[in-house]
Amino acid sequence: MSKIFKNMIPYWKSIVIIIALLFVQAWCDLSLPSYTSDIIDVGIQNYGVEHVVPEALTADEFETAELFMTDEEADLWESIYEQDGDIYRLQVTAESELNEIDDTLAVPLIMNYQMSVMEDSAVKEHVAKPTGADAGTLEKDTLLSMRDSMEDTIDTMGSSLVKSMGAAYAVSCDKAAGLDVEKIQKNYLVTAGLKMVGMALMIGIVTVLVGFFASRVGAGIGRTLREKVFKQVVGFSNAEMDKFSTASLITRSTNDIQQIQMVSVMLLRMVAYAPILGVGGVLKVMQTGAGMGWIIVLAILVILGYVMVLMAVTMPKFQLMQKLVDNINLVSREILTGLSVIRAFGREKKEEDRFDVANKNLTKTMLFTNRVMTFMMPGMMMIMNVLSVGIVWVGAHKIDAGTMQVGAMTAFITYAMMIVMSFLMLTMMSIMLPRAAVAADRIDEVIQTESSIHDAKEPEKVTTHNGVVKFSHVNFKYPGAEEDVLHDIDFTAEPGQTTAIIGSTGCGKSTLVNLIPRLYDVTDGSITLDGKDIRNITMSDLRDEIGFVPQKGVLFSGTIASNLRFGKDDATDEEIKKAAEIAQATEFIEAKDDKYESAIAQGGSNVSGGQKQRLAIARAIAKDPKIFIFDDSFSALDLKTDAALRKALAENVKDSTVIIVAQRISTILHAEQILVLDDGKIVGKGTHEELLKSCEVYQQIAKSQLSAKELGLEESEVALNE
Repeated sequence: MSKIFKNMIPYWKSIVIIIALLFVQAWCDLSLPSYTSDIIDVGIQNYGVEHVVPEALTADEFETAELFMTDEEADLWESIYEQDGDIYRLQVTAESELNEIDDTLAVPLIMNYQMSVMEDSAVKEHVAKPTGADAGTLEKDTLLSMRDSMEDTIDTMGSSLVKSMGAAYAVSCDKAAGLDVEKIQKNYLVTAGLKMVGMALMIGIVTVLVGFFASRVGAGIGRTLREKVFKQVVGFSNAEMDKFSTASLITRSTNDIQQIQMVSVMLLRMVAYAPILGVGGVLKVMQTGAGMGWIIVLAILVILGYVMVLMAVTMPKFQLMQKLVDNINLVSREILTGLSVIRAFGREKKEEDRFDVANKNLTKTMLFTNRVMTFMMPGMMMIMNVLSVGIVWVGAHKIDAGTMQVGAMTAFITYAMMIVMSFLMLTMMSIMLPRAAVAADRIDEVIQTESSIHDAKEPEKVTTHNGVVKFSHVNFKYPGAEEDVLHDIDFTAEPGQTTAIIGSTGCGKSTLVNLIPRLYDVTDGSITLDGKDIRNITMSDLRDEIGFVPQKGVLFSGTIASNLRFGKDDATDEEIKKAAEIAQATEFIEAKDDKYESAIAQGGSNVSGGQKQRLAIARAIAKDPKIFIFDDSFSALDLKTDAALRKALAENVKDSTVIIVAQRISTILHAEQILVLDDGKIVGKGTHEELLKSCEVYQQIAKSQLSAKELGLEESEVALNE
């Protein structure tokens, strides 16, 4: 999780905006149940009257109410009304002040209301018509003494119920004073309804804005991660590329990053909102004073236990799932790239079965996790429905006991559902988070893996550009290997000369030339370029000096021209045509309709192996480097084309150092220096003629490829040597 959140830090401004918007959304969501409760309790039951003190009342009612008040309350009562003939009208309009007055006068006004509806009204009639001052004083004292028992009764009732009883008194007074109560009710309902519509519209707008900003953050995180992974992978040496398979790197760059991007959006839209809504719901529940909080606590504990059981079952499978995705990508890639070989060997059925195994393993794991997770939603709905029934059952008893109103119970149910929904949001994320956490680890593994080959802290500048390459007692072994692949390699490749490397398959020829552009670094010894250790030169400066043609020709999607300019963007048309001419590629290029603008498919799949090699050679020539490295780059050429290419190359790159890895003796006959490798060691060094006399390994290779006449030996000498 920490790795997922770490990716969000650069987008903190957008996240702050999202959180602010979520607070607005939560405020609106949490306000709607209160309006619903008020519409039921105030708008419908109390005719839209919100306060205990009436807006208007008759003179008789005004005086009767004073009988139930203390002196301080009576003073307040008289101060807030103004007499208009036989009607007293309320002068206070401020909502906060009215709420304070309600709290102060609720007890005497409710007592007055209760007394007025009693079937036996003898007490009230006696009080209303006192005979003499002493009698009135005595009766008022009697009523005031009844307040203690009335206050005890009121204390057992909820605040909303107390206010409802007081509002009922205000309604009766307003009616008696001639006010249009039905109009008051209609105005209240319309106003409350419009406020709810406004809240709903605001929720809609905020939701859209949150989605917009969350999507931008998620897309930005995806873009940044792709950039980081790609930049890191491009900087990997061959050692790191061997550690991560190509299929795995593709999965990490696409599927894994997509998981992070999707979860980041969901975290900002749902997970960030859940605690805000949940805490707000708890506070609102406490404000209702319903006394049923224990039901919600119990429901939350059941939910958490339920989710923990599901996650304990599915977590190992989520971790396995990404590895299975890697495997199916690996199998798919191998089959698609090797399709021609598969068809040639009639292995279609076997490879289909192989893919089917990988596919079924992934499907089986995904089905297991999905089936387990299908229990989540029904389970959650069951808990929510049981919770609703529990609230209604407990709330009905409280309503029957007179300690709760219907609207309060409705609001409590809504808030309870919101609290449960907030936990449901978190649990829904628990389906995605484990897989995203695994993906984040896999991406972080690539990003945190440092290339074993890097520039020196204080690199040396390349001041001379002669192209002298010198190997000084070089040893090399692959990372993790126990034995050296190359042993004590010592030679110098001079400009204007061709240095050829020949030997049996697997003797280390390609490994040797891969050390020059630092695709690997030497284990012992050193390689210098014009007297400077290549490890002290920046890789960009080093590789600017080299034109490299790999063993397997690689072309990129585009055109022939774009491929030839791959090493030199500003190469002119004449330069690329000259390079193609030297590489003997002009004939097939000119035969195409679009010539140099002819399309090249991905990987160069629309040209032959020989054409691909010639284009790769032309690409290196067009760069015009000081060092040419041809790693068995003439193998797909026929002898005639090979000879023509070598002749043109010798004539046009006289000032460059040429290093050729070859299998054919005919390719290197005229090289000024030939190195013979055997089991990673140089067992012969010299010209063709010198090696024929002094190197047994070279003799064996030469005799296996050339006739005695071509070698310049007599038949008797051949027989004698044999």
